[in-house]
Amino acid sequence: MLSEQSAATVRATLPAVGAALGEITERFYDGLFAAHPELLRDLFNRGNQAAGTQRQALAGSIAAFAAYLVDRPDERPDVMLNRIAHKHASLGVAPDQYKVVHQHLFAAIVEVLGDAVTAEVAAAWDEVYWLMANALIAIEKRLYAVSGQTGWRTWTVAGRIEETEDVATFQLRPADDGPVPEFLPGQYVSVRVELPDGARQIRQYSLSAAPGSPLRQISVKRVQGDTGPDGEVSSHLHAQVHEGDTVELSAPYGDLVLEQTDQPLVLASAGIGVTPMIAMLEQLARTGHTAPVTVVHADRSPVTHALRGDHEAFAAKLPDTAVHFWYEQEAPETARTGRVDLSTVPVASGTRAYLCGPVPFMRAVRTQLLDKGVAPADIHYEVFGPDLWLAQG
Repeated sequence: MLSEQSAATVRATLPAVGAALGEITERFYDGLFAAHPELLRDLFNRGNQAAGTQRQALAGSIAAFAAYLVDRPDERPDVMLNRIAHKHASLGVAPDQYKVVHQHLFAAIVEVLGDAVTAEVAAAWDEVYWLMANALIAIEKRLYAVSGQTGWRTWTVAGRIEETEDVATFQLRPADDGPVPEFLPGQYVSVRVELPDGARQIRQYSLSAAPGSPLRQISVKRVQGDTGPDGEVSSHLHAQVHEGDTVELSAPYGDLVLEQTDQPLVLASAGIGVTPMIAMLEQLARTGHTAPVTVVHADRSPVTHALRGDHEAFAAKLPDTAVHFWYEQEAPETARTGRVDLSTVPVASGTRAYLCGPVPFMRAVRTQLLDKGVAPADIHYEVFGPDLWLAQG
């Protein structure tokens, strides 16, 4: 992996580089978008850029990767790399784009750190960058080959269901009437739409139905910003896309997937994080899973609980299922009020857990599952948006 000389240099400079990464990534994106405005318009999420979350995720992932190379010289952080590669593949990232990123990233490093970037320091961090970039390029190449799809495919809206005031389900079929490729429960697709200003923005949405249907199904929450702007793509889909309209989809990607197993399972979600769990539950019901399944969900109220009917119906089809819903308000007698508390929820030995929702929710649930004896390697998660949790290690 990292050469001994570079490892020593990275170890010595990691505190200084790490402390400056926030400023470095800010300068990097400013330079990148000044030279290539089309990337901000048609590739990067403008909402995440405005909020600064993409900068945080990039800085954290670089620091985490470098620290991993120094601390574990004979290993590679494949969990982090696979997650990033799946997201990149869903966006259609190409190998040549890593050269563009390298150019502007290292220009930003020199701009921020100045004379501290000696030839030795530059060479060491260059090695870190290309170890990470080449690993991602290789993984993405394999993902593209497996998917059998390059670029975008046009899909027609065959049906639209208003799940809640802010969540709509779109049922999609290929506009070319070609075959619908298989996917794994838990995966997502990228959706690309053209906005009024001409930008072609991309967002990822989990597939909210099990494989095997001639239709693809996504359930989209309209993002309403509390302190920032409303979600561009989700607002467009809710306001402008109806039955008969078309959207462009990537192939399915994502590393949070339901594996065939006879282990007991926990499927824990909050808010719109319910979408991959619905696909998993439906698949478990179809395949006749017999081990215990514990369903956990948190939401503001039953009215805002998207796909609640499917949540309950698919769980009821399994022979050994316990359903636990928590609502902040208006909880019925069959549910609980407040935040998720697993202290009274039985969790079987050997359980595998899947989590999806806001990072604070997943942190809390993960801690509770660890306290109940669930192995760290058996807890899997999905974050909607830049993965700040992964970047933080």
